[in-house]
Amino acid sequence: MAETTSFLSGKRALVTGANSDIGYAIAQALAAQGADLVLHRRSDAKLSGDTRSLFETCPVILADFLETDGASRLAEAALETGPIDILIANAAMEQRQPWPDIDPAFINAHVGANFTSMLMLVGALVPSMEQRKWGRVVAIGSVMATRPRAETAVYAALKSAQLTALRAIARDVAPNGVTMNVVSPGAIETGHTAELYAKPDFRRAVTAKIPMARPGTPEDCVAPVTMLCSDGASYITGVDIPVNGGWDIGDAPGNLMKFGQ
Repeated sequence: MAETTSFLSGKRALVTGANSDIGYAIAQALAAQGADLVLHRRSDAKLSGDTRSLFETCPVILADFLETDGASRLAEAALETGPIDILIANAAMEQRQPWPDIDPAFINAHVGANFTSMLMLVGALVPSMEQRKWGRVVAIGSVMATRPRAETAVYAALKSAQLTALRAIARDVAPNGVTMNVVSPGAIETGHTAELYAKPDFRRAVTAKIPMARPGTPEDCVAPVTMLCSDGASYITGVDIPVNGGWDIGDAPGNLMKFGQ
């Protein structure tokens, strides 16, 4: 029997926010397909047991995107370990605030974490991908870009801006073999949200919005990302793939039937 070669063998991937549930699930999947990893996290706070193994075997770079030069320093340190072929821009900041209370400091922090950092990483890493005629950028977006709420106005607006910026740059770099896409999760049950989902009323309220009648998992986000990183996706660029159980197409059918719609 012929040996099967993992489709990302020989490629190197930088995953930002790799200590988050979604970031770590993506990192594991890329490693399983043969990619060499460089992992980013904001601080050296203690990791949970579920997100420890890769951090013990891969290069890890600490960088705070709330600092002006955080992303630039991350890119520089990542390139010191070798060429980066794949960028997974997963790190993000989402804080909720009543919209009348939004102030410049709140806005600036979200801009730095969710938008400026991504553009700085793209600017630092994509030109060398172009030179090698192969590269993949996948940013993690959000259903909030299409189904925003007032208390997440800043976060939602920046996820929309992220998609627009990547599409704009994707047009320039496509001829050189670099694709740039977004995967946008909906309601994802993670360790960070476990306490909320443990409340029956909260779970019911979320599920009522989702035609697939369940919140998503970090693993639900993995397949679209790994697909976009493959050679098989070399003709896909500038797209936004929703991973939200149908949330963006309307509420769950059972809800509508209650009201005769």
